Amino acid sequence: MTPTAVMLADRFYVDLNTIKGKKILLRVDFNVSIKDKSVGSDFRIKRVIPTIRALTEAGAKVILLAHIDDKEGGTLEPVAKYLVAEFPRLFFVSDIFSNNTRVAVDGMAEGDIILFENLRKWPGEKANDPEFAAHLASFGDIYINEAFSVSHRKHASIDEITNLLPSYLGTAFKEEITELSEVFYPHKPFLVVMGGAKFETKVPLVAKFLDIADLVLVGGAIANDFFKAKDFFVGDSLVSEKEPEGIRELLNHNKLIVPLDVYTSYKGEKFLKHPNEIGIGEKILDVGDKTIKMLKIAVAESEFVLWNGPLGKAESGFGGSTEAFAKILADSKKMSIVGGGDVISAIEKLGIMDKFTFVSSGGGAMLDFLADETLVGIESVVMSHRKQNFIKSPVAEVAKKGFFEKIKGLF
Repeated sequence: MTPTAVMLADRFYVDLNTIKGKKILLRVDFNVSIKDKSVGSDFRIKRVIPTIRALTEAGAKVILLAHIDDKEGGTLEPVAKYLVAEFPRLFFVSDIFSNNTRVAVDGMAEGDIILFENLRKWPGEKANDPEFAAHLASFGDIYINEAFSVSHRKHASIDEITNLLPSYLGTAFKEEITELSEVFYPHKPFLVVMGGAKFETKVPLVAKFLDIADLVLVGGAIANDFFKAKDFFVGDSLVSEKEPEGIRELLNHNKLIVPLDVYTSYKGEKFLKHPNEIGIGEKILDVGDKTIKMLKIAVAESEFVLWNGPLGKAESGFGGSTEAFAKILADSKKMSIVGGGDVISAIEKLGIMDKFTFVSSGGGAMLDFLADETLVGIESVVMSHRKQNFIKSPVAEVAKKGFFEKIKGLF
């Protein structure tokens, strides 16, 4: 386990008493759904509003860095319009390479906020390009990462930028680390429900949790890999191109549960079947009623439940089991941690967001943190502090230039 897994030292979180008048580059995740040019789901935005408010009230000048998918229009302008209701002194900048942007940033007063356009508009962001990171860094004095949900990505605004500015993690990020770390020392009995379709990340995680949890149920599309490994015919269901390594050994584990029944689709019709009854051209798209009843019993017998990923494909009209399980878990009042975009969408739709112990903003990031007990974004901030401390140390100050230049690249 890395030292970042349970709790990071206070030095990795910015002291609000030291930021008055400073330009803060705050990396957030505003990759939200957009409907009719307006924000749909605002969960991720609301998660960081307290941080933005705390920074502005402390006298900082806040520059928001974020991205949004092309499928949502590729622009953060709707997010800017949403945020103006909360922060009237917020301005939106569409071109971060424009001279006007430099003038706007240089003219910021304490408490002002600027939101930069979608960083993925420029290829340097996803390429983790040092020159792009340097351009971003040139606008700020301090960098804060409040984007837990994208901190598994080695992108310029997550990783490379920490080499250029004093770097810290935000308070919402700290909450993610603190709450998710409960999983490493869970209350017992501990139930894990793993859904969705990211086989390459979830199957190794299933293996890890079989050593920690009392019961692990796999649902969603990842269950199809387990059905196939049991030598069931799965028709046209989504499965990995290559059988995940070690999956047959996992099937023999007495803590692993696969769905008892499934809903399928064939020529536009819906069927409820045993997983070993799938026909040619048929697709498994959800878990069935017996599986949900089994999950209800499992929740009742558990003290702590971790859930990531939907149990069915909601966009194809097969989201019933995800919503049904969300209601079961919410009503149980058991200690619970849930995450994943489709899961969040379901519980938002049901209006039960406050019924869970903690809702993680991350999907893939949550999985990576649970698997590795750290993230790229965490390690980048930690390494940034190590570099600063090394450079300031007496050894570094008296080191011969040639030796120092060679060795500093190791830190």
